Amino acid sequence: MNCSPLILFVVLVAWVHPALAEAEPAGQGGCCTPAWYRSIENRAPTGDGQGHGPDLGSAEWRSVVAHRIGLRDQADGPRQDSEDWCRRVDQIVREAEESAKRSGKAPAVLFPRNLIKAGGMEAMIHADPELSALDRELAMVAAIAAEKAVDAPPPLTQAEQWGWGKDMDECRESADQRGCVRKNYTLRIAELQARYRLAPFLGPYRFACDGISSPNMLATFFKTDPPALIVEYGGETAFMIQQPSASGAKYQGANAAFWAHQGEAMVTWGQGQPSMRCQQTP
Repeated sequence: MNCSPLILFVVLVAWVHPALAEAEPAGQGGCCTPAWYRSIENRAPTGDGQGHGPDLGSAEWRSVVAHRIGLRDQADGPRQDSEDWCRRVDQIVREAEESAKRSGKAPAVLFPRNLIKAGGMEAMIHADPELSALDRELAMVAAIAAEKAVDAPPPLTQAEQWGWGKDMDECRESADQRGCVRKNYTLRIAELQARYRLAPFLGPYRFACDGISSPNMLATFFKTDPPALIVEYGGETAFMIQQPSASGAKYQGANAAFWAHQGEAMVTWGQGQPSMRCQQTP
């Protein structure tokens, strides 16, 4: 498959992204050209919809594109800095568009493939500018996290990245489906930004708990949206999100809670476990 100067029109229906109806020809002048980068960006966006995103054609841009179309996890995939990689991307996008044209649905390349399920969830996200922007932002953050995880823990696997898909499925049954989807996107973005240090942070701060004089807990606060906290204790790590509080800073996670006020913290570690009193140390 080579990139020929054939005119391919974006097959997104008008109610999805009307602005893309006049997308420029794909493959004009061959692959790995500025025109080709723009064409792929129109059909598998990497930015946030507000002009923010990786530079077209850059290593970061290629990484995000590969993530969005499922090419990253192909063991026999070509190098991302090669002409073969551009040809493979072009082929995947063209095939997705042709498949969409036959089915009358929006192309799957705008979503990770294992999230494409019947039921209208994807159509709702496509049609909602804010949710579409969150989807693109998550793809970009996940791709950057995956690159960083190659040389430093914690590792990021495809299964982990889209493990939140179960929660997304549960949104189908929610009375506020849109609110549920938006919450899942924002929490996952915040978690990746925190775990891989992609957002500004304060700390780590040391705490001594349960009467032990030496510090045995670390707490790092992240300026994500919403604000997040990562606590390390007993060889385990917990991710928490800030909660409304009349005083101090309160955070809640799946199996942990952290409430800090004036150098002290009450920490619950584990489902049904009693709270620990912890004292911040130098």
